[in-house]
Amino acid sequence: MKYASEINKRKTFAIIAHPDAGKTTLTEKFLLFGGAIQTAGAVKSNKIKKHTTSDFMEIERQRGISVATSVMTFEYRDMLVNLLDTPGHKDFAEDTYRTLTAVDSVVLVIDCVKGVEEQTERLMEVCRMRDTPVIIFVNKMDRDGKNPFDLLDELEEKLSIKVRPLSWPINGGTDFKGVYNLYNKSFVSFAPNKKATDDDIVPLPDLSSDFVDKTFNATDAAQLRNDVELIEGVYDTFENTEYLEGKMAPVFFGSAVNNFGVKDLLDTFVEIAPTPRDRESSTRPVPVADDKFSGFIFKIHANLDPRHRDRIAFLRVCSGKFERNKFYHHVRLDKDVRFSNPYTFLAREKNVVDDAFPGDVVGLFDTGNFKIGDTLTEGENFYFTGIPSFSPELFKEVVNKDPMKTKQLEKGLRQLTDEGVAQLFTQHGGNRKIIGCVGDLQFEVIQYRLLQEYGASCMFNTLPFYKACWITGNKAKVEEFIRFKQANVVEDKDGHLVYLAQSEWYLNTERANNPEVEFHFTSEIHK
Repeated sequence: MKYASEINKRKTFAIIAHPDAGKTTLTEKFLLFGGAIQTAGAVKSNKIKKHTTSDFMEIERQRGISVATSVMTFEYRDMLVNLLDTPGHKDFAEDTYRTLTAVDSVVLVIDCVKGVEEQTERLMEVCRMRDTPVIIFVNKMDRDGKNPFDLLDELEEKLSIKVRPLSWPINGGTDFKGVYNLYNKSFVSFAPNKKATDDDIVPLPDLSSDFVDKTFNATDAAQLRNDVELIEGVYDTFENTEYLEGKMAPVFFGSAVNNFGVKDLLDTFVEIAPTPRDRESSTRPVPVADDKFSGFIFKIHANLDPRHRDRIAFLRVCSGKFERNKFYHHVRLDKDVRFSNPYTFLAREKNVVDDAFPGDVVGLFDTGNFKIGDTLTEGENFYFTGIPSFSPELFKEVVNKDPMKTKQLEKGLRQLTDEGVAQLFTQHGGNRKIIGCVGDLQFEVIQYRLLQEYGASCMFNTLPFYKACWITGNKAKVEEFIRFKQANVVEDKDGHLVYLAQSEWYLNTERANNPEVEFHFTSEIHK
């Protein structure tokens, strides 16, 4: 293993959650501990004038939400941590789903007041598709929320995963006293409006000692002993292998905005989280220790700097060493490309990088050569598999308002859908263009960008479809199905056949009537 020491230094993970659970705030605190920023910004605050580092687009600052995944790299305890802060808003879920293909583990943030929300369940399904290791952080413990044991039951039931608390809160809300760390047997006391520091950490190897009675009042001391005894009795002991296989999720409690419980989480994370792992490809498994370079594009972001109209493709390095100015093979286009100034990121701030190793995320300038899922290698022809395309739930037909700009409109639609903002469908045997999105906000973004970046004005007509299903199966049966359902059959941009169902009832009827045709809600970008 030529690059073993570099690989073992890297941890690449994403922070995921329902909107407003505290993802971006937690990201800021991580960067603070890593020394990447000096003062943490706030997502929405009148007093703090500095915005959060990861929300860098104008629309994000206006609305106080994350719209695009941002990539940040920092060092902590001799480890190089690559952190991806994802949008929680469901209208941008597709971006988040794809980001999950590029990371080795995930930190899931839960709001202790609201518990597990719908978007959290959907994100967790994606993690389970590929057995991604998950650490759960229960946030906002300084607010009156649910009972911690009830929360753990809800996590197990709704997310279908075994949980094991590695830290435990002493009371909650206004009476919140602090957190006891079950992993390294220590206690951190909580005082509102005061940041937790190393001096606040008190070792507590033995809960039966008199020290516990001196530190807390009798009720809290008895409650802590009972809770810990119950945890040890009911929950399985923490096994690192089970966590790495995605079967068990360690749980931490804290308050990100008060910087409380975050250090426990980060310290344990760098200790137990997986280093970069092997990946499946279309021809063979690609070991992370492979000497030859390979990587794939999981995200494309146009106009990161509006003054320069630049498009940046985000590349996840999977094996070998990526070097600046070296030629690499672009598998889909079958041509060699090289990059004179690849970047690493701290959100919008970019630094030119000379080399990168497995686990790293590198930004490459793109002049329209890349699509989501493209693979770069040192000459070998294969694709990385498992990059999903999800079924949209909203459909609109594109109506060109200026026939003189047809070319610009088609180019704009093609490039924006290559970015993965939305999916483009073309009528089977016809020319109608239909855009499918996960959320309404996406249509606004597309219309605005088509006008601003390509000078093409269009409007959208809403179509009454319920879901898109990719169809496969017996060739003769599929052709017969298409003949009868011509008006509802379209092609995606890779030429795969897609059936647009008007309602759940229609879809179930077609499934029952056509047992030899398979209907899929996700399509892999490279089959």
